Amino acid sequence: MTAIKHALQRDIFTPNDERLLSIVNVCKAGKKKKNCFLCATVTTERPVQVKVVKVKKSDKGDFYKRQIAWALRDLAVVDAKDAIKENPEFDLHFEKIYKWVASSTAEKNAFISCIWKLNQRYLRKKIDFVNVSSQLLEELPKVTEESVPSGENQSVTGGDEEAVDEYQELNAREEQDIEIMMEGCEYAISNAEAFAERLSRELQVLDGANIQSIMASEKQVNILMNLLDEALKEVDQIELKLSSYEEMLQSVKEQMDQISESNHLIHLSNTNNVKLLSEIEFLVNHMDLAKGHIKALQEGDLASSRGIEACTNAADALLQCMNVALRPGHDMLLAVKQQQQRFSDLREHFARRLASHLNNVFVQQGHDQSSTLAQHSVELTLPNHHPFHRDLLRYAKLMEWLKSTDYGKYEGLTKNYMDYLSRLYEREIKDFFEVAKIKMTGTTKESKKFGLHGSSGKLTGSTSSLNKLSVQSSGNRRSQSSSLLDMGNMSASDLDVADRTKFDKIFEQVLSELEPLCLAEQDFISKFFKLQQHQSMPGTMTEAEDLDGGTSSRQHNAGTPLPVSSEKDMIRQMMIKIFRCIEPELNNLIALGDKIDSFNSLYMLVKMSHHVWTAQNVDPASFLSTTLGNVLVTVKRNFDKCISNQIRQMEEVKISKKSKVGILPFVAEFEEFAGLAESIFKNAERRGDLDKAYTKLIRGVFVNVEKVANESQKTPRDVVMMENFHHIFATLSRLKISCLEAEKKEAKQKYTDHLQSYVIYSLGQPLEKLNHFFEGVEARVAQGIREEEVSYQLAFNKQELRKVIKEYPGKEVKKGLDNLYKKVDKHLCEEENLLQVVWHSMQDEFIRQYKHFEGLIARCYPGSGVTMEFTIQDILDYCSSIAQSH
Repeated sequence: MTAIKHALQRDIFTPNDERLLSIVNVCKAGKKKKNCFLCATVTTERPVQVKVVKVKKSDKGDFYKRQIAWALRDLAVVDAKDAIKENPEFDLHFEKIYKWVASSTAEKNAFISCIWKLNQRYLRKKIDFVNVSSQLLEELPKVTEESVPSGENQSVTGGDEEAVDEYQELNAREEQDIEIMMEGCEYAISNAEAFAERLSRELQVLDGANIQSIMASEKQVNILMNLLDEALKEVDQIELKLSSYEEMLQSVKEQMDQISESNHLIHLSNTNNVKLLSEIEFLVNHMDLAKGHIKALQEGDLASSRGIEACTNAADALLQCMNVALRPGHDMLLAVKQQQQRFSDLREHFARRLASHLNNVFVQQGHDQSSTLAQHSVELTLPNHHPFHRDLLRYAKLMEWLKSTDYGKYEGLTKNYMDYLSRLYEREIKDFFEVAKIKMTGTTKESKKFGLHGSSGKLTGSTSSLNKLSVQSSGNRRSQSSSLLDMGNMSASDLDVADRTKFDKIFEQVLSELEPLCLAEQDFISKFFKLQQHQSMPGTMTEAEDLDGGTSSRQHNAGTPLPVSSEKDMIRQMMIKIFRCIEPELNNLIALGDKIDSFNSLYMLVKMSHHVWTAQNVDPASFLSTTLGNVLVTVKRNFDKCISNQIRQMEEVKISKKSKVGILPFVAEFEEFAGLAESIFKNAERRGDLDKAYTKLIRGVFVNVEKVANESQKTPRDVVMMENFHHIFATLSRLKISCLEAEKKEAKQKYTDHLQSYVIYSLGQPLEKLNHFFEGVEARVAQGIREEEVSYQLAFNKQELRKVIKEYPGKEVKKGLDNLYKKVDKHLCEEENLLQVVWHSMQDEFIRQYKHFEGLIARCYPGSGVTMEFTIQDILDYCSSIAQSH
């Protein structure tokens, strides 16, 4: 192995300025035995670089080649596999794990030891040596560069002992001596044996001289020894004196130790006294409650403002004393335990006093408010709770104290408050809604007609009576509409307008009274019960549901408790419990309004939408917002039902077979509805609902107008279509409803088309034979006969033409037009006032036909001299005379 090491140093590492320190013969584990060498090397130049080099024998010859090199700083783990048993296997963890099997365990251990020493010397890096014997990991001796001879400061101390033993450089003095010696023996180069023999002789001479020198100096040595003996005697005497001095100092030392220990004990005692005084002062300052505070807690007047303030200050002081952060060991002191027990008793006593007093205040509030209900029974106003809230808010800080110290009593007060106030508000709100219903219906007698009985204000009418009333109200509206049409008035009666306006004001007043009441109560609950300061305490959800008695849960979702995850939810639960009657009372009032007049749903939808929008802007999750939102759903359903009823009534309309149709009832009702809706929904938040209703209604109107026109026997279809679509067009033009622009254009087109159709159909009768004659002429031309040859046809010659023309002299034409005017007058209704429009259109159409007939005569009978017996001017005169005469 030494020869291989020298060969590798010479052939591979010396050319690269590297020094080989350790070598191990290895092969890869688990593969074919291909041997190679792992070498630990360092560079000879600074900075020193330490590497592990893999060297492999070349396949082509006996020389070695460098295969791969790893920097030692990249080595993470050296795993020797077994620290106890001899095992030649080991792993080196570089960027990946390399598994090796050494030729012997000794070589493996020597190589690992060298790696450990190089790591300690150059890298100072924590390479993990796993399963390595502790004997191999020895500390390097501390060697400074100054202690290493020149040329050796690059070597590894303790890591290259073999290299040092085999070769050691000469220092400068040794080199100089050898050079002088070799200069005196020039033949030493040519004859090494003679040179060595000479050196041997000179060494013998030098040894003899040394021995003689030693023997000559024996006398001086004896003298030196005598001096040393005398010096030892002197030392013994000094030691005796020092011993006596030491005994004297020992007694002084013992006295000083006693004094030092005494001082230490005095200092320790003072320190303990200071600490004890500090602890006593801490306990006295933080756990001492003033006598005035104790008296206020035990006997303080909770009815007066001064007493409430004193009790509040005392309660805060008590809470501070109870919540003081005691130092370790304080809780074991008997005095501290007694003081804490005293504080607990004071807290319990004051909490009971406070809870009892507030319960009495709640009860008294119910009695006081009941006495003021009579004066509100005739006015549509709710009693004001502000004075009660103002008085109770004086206890707000005490409620906060109770919440943090005795949550059970706090919850009990919360439940009692809800119980008392819910009964009080239920009486006030029911009486309030009773007044509102009476004002809506006019008198108590009329309210019974709509199903109101007793002071509860509930609707007790059956479903059949409700349906009967709805049919009756719709029938009344139709009869009113027909009578109004007879009078030429298209709007609702003054009575309906007054009733609806009154209902709108009452409904708005109801909402306006409820909204500040709920907001004031919610604000009071938040401030009084301190439900905005902290997160909800454990058990709040269960207690809230307990206090609520499950009422709100059943109202919203039967059998499913409402989760109370925050104090906002607690506020909403309390509001639901206190105002549980608001939503059913509002629903009853809405049902009554819908019974009185289904069009009231328009007013309610607008008002309710506005109040919901306002409440959601303040707090979308509040009780008021949620309740009004639920009621808004009911109002929207009533509105949709109103629209559906109108469409159903359109489909059920039956017309008289003996009288002319005129403007259909549902067309007039649509005009009434649209006019009312536009006045109500002006600047409303829920305009989209109305636009959808408009679309449904107008489609129903269009379909049913056409249906009635097809079924009409007395009035021509074109007249029914023309008059009703003209009325619809006029209504949409006047109201300017943006979402019905397409329907307005469609109505105008239908009106125009049916007007033209009716005019053409009607004008075919006054000049019937003349029309038939010229239709035959046009038919011959259409068959291919030239126009100038038509007169040669037997049925259409000049004589036949003159004969037909003579049948229609001016007098006969005027008579026919007069009959036509009377017939049109019978067809058209007076409400729409379209007679002059239709007559003017007929005049224009008649003139157009006249010109068409003259054109045919000129083309088909040229030069015949045949002309009509009346002129265009005659037609104008006839039409004007007939219109004026009627």
